[in-house]
Amino acid sequence: MRYQVTGKQIDIGEALQGHVESELAEMLGKYAGRPTDATVVFSKHAHEYMCEATVHLSTGLTSQAKAKETEIYAAFDSCSEKMDKQLRRYKRRLKDHHKERSQPVELSGASSYILAATEDSEDSEPESLQPIIVAEMESKIPSLSVGEAVMQMELAEAPVLVFRNEGEKRINVVYRREDGNIGWVDPSDGN
Repeated sequence: MRYQVTGKQIDIGEALQGHVESELAEMLGKYAGRPTDATVVFSKHAHEYMCEATVHLSTGLTSQAKAKETEIYAAFDSCSEKMDKQLRRYKRRLKDHHKERSQPVELSGASSYILAATEDSEDSEPESLQPIIVAEMESKIPSLSVGEAVMQMELAEAPVLVFRNEGEKRINVVYRREDGNIGWVDPSDGN
């Protein structure tokens, strides 16, 4: 497994890197889906340290967690606990997913854009309805079942997930609703 432990504008010592690698290896060893790589990024905001961890599993699924604490080791430990809870919650489904799927999740390329926020002024009309593109990135759209998409969205702690429905071969969306339930958008073929 590949580990990447970095810091944003802070120095990460060898002791912390070793701690992160050993703790992640121990935690991830309990779960199916053989992790392929893990990225852990530390940053500091005012008096708090933030730890963001992302683990890619060989099945194509991704687990993400974030935590803030006043000490850097405590931030990692909190982040690790959150990820452990996510993976424990889905342990059975991860194992079932791995048995049913002989090949990793298929990924399709797509363009992703970040649009500039508009300043809302009640007195003035926008000059143009054309949005200003701030950044353009390459994204990957996984080919999943609806159940796998919900699991992936929750593992990644994402509010929304765009995926290609394996059964229908169409682009679908799952999202977390304000009432706590999960919404699923399955466009019709136009008939």
